[in-house]
Amino acid sequence: MSVRIFQPSKSAMQSGRAGMQQWVVVFEQETPRGADPLMGWTSSRDTREQLRLSFATKEEAVAYCEREGLQFSIEEPRERKVAPKAYADNFAFKRALPWTH
Repeated sequence: MSVRIFQPSKSAMQSGRAGMQQWVVVFEQETPRGADPLMGWTSSRDTREQLRLSFATKEEAVAYCEREGLQFSIEEPRERKVAPKAYADNFAFKRALPWTH
């Protein structure tokens, strides 16, 4: 049984960064998905892939996986690059395109 340990990325729907500090353990899919014969929906018999376990630190998540005998892979978060901007730059004289209403 293999799992993935990672920090979730920021939601694209909101500007907040809540919930990004926690580390998440997600079970990988072991059985292939198939179409349900009655309804035609895509489904899987593996219910573990529905689990998302949250931990405060990466070390706690790794300790859990080692204690349970799970094979794990860790995805380190990418560093966020923020370009410094100032509101006054919108009205600068040396702006490439002149500002108009």
